[in-house]
Amino acid sequence: MANKLYKPTSNGRRNMTNIDYKVATKNNPEKSLLANRKAQSGRNNGGKITVRHHGAGVKRRYRLIDFKRTKDGVPAIVKSIQYDPNRTANIALIYYVDGVKSYILAPQGLHVGDKVESGPDADIKVGDALPLKNIPDGTTIHNVELKHGKGGQLARSAGTSAHLLGKQGKYVLVKLPSGEVRLVLATNRASIGALSNAEHSLVVSGKAGRTRRLGKRPHVTGSAMNPNDHPHGGGDAHTTVGYPSPLSPWHKKTVGKKTRSKKARSNKFIVRRRKQSKM
Repeated sequence: MANKLYKPTSNGRRNMTNIDYKVATKNNPEKSLLANRKAQSGRNNGGKITVRHHGAGVKRRYRLIDFKRTKDGVPAIVKSIQYDPNRTANIALIYYVDGVKSYILAPQGLHVGDKVESGPDADIKVGDALPLKNIPDGTTIHNVELKHGKGGQLARSAGTSAHLLGKQGKYVLVKLPSGEVRLVLATNRASIGALSNAEHSLVVSGKAGRTRRLGKRPHVTGSAMNPNDHPHGGGDAHTTVGYPSPLSPWHKKTVGKKTRSKKARSNKFIVRRRKQSKM
């Protein structure tokens, strides 16, 4: 897919870009695979805001995605590639030969009419799902399971993929999109290929209203607030933070502060940490 440009008929249109969804072959979702999705707007059950900067956004219905891919030995045909408002990657509607319909994440190179399959005996081709122990080293994968049978949790965003580096006993080495290398159980499943809609990261919203429809409310920097509202507030004109490190509204370290527990159980599965950004 390519990014779509607009004529500068207004300031909002001037820098706006969008994805050209010519690859989407069907506009209406499959009704049997829809579920209600209630917008919380960052509120808890008491109506209090617990997550800031969340708004309702445009009303959507959730598409039920099969992240587990446990229908082994039953081939399916890709009927359509669709846009999903709840995620950045595209989704594919597949029909199994026994009549069951399902949604899966659509990888790059998957087209209408292609056959996909899951299970230990599936082929190593785009869209198929297999246990990691049955996938050759160096293969590009996505939708990787962390816990056996729970369904894919890693590498599910648009354009992302992980790489299977090698096998170590009952584990396999997987390099994640962040650069982290970790051990994953060889019995866990993953799908072959890199996910579609890689140009999503190049989209420019162009105006605030478009961001509001996504359910995002405006952010205000702490330096623009009063001292009683934020630790960075107050002072004449633009002032520096004045602290050893930036703080949150609740006087907690925020930018660059490591929040991962040193006692996390999964630390032993991380072979190499992800690339650290330079402050």
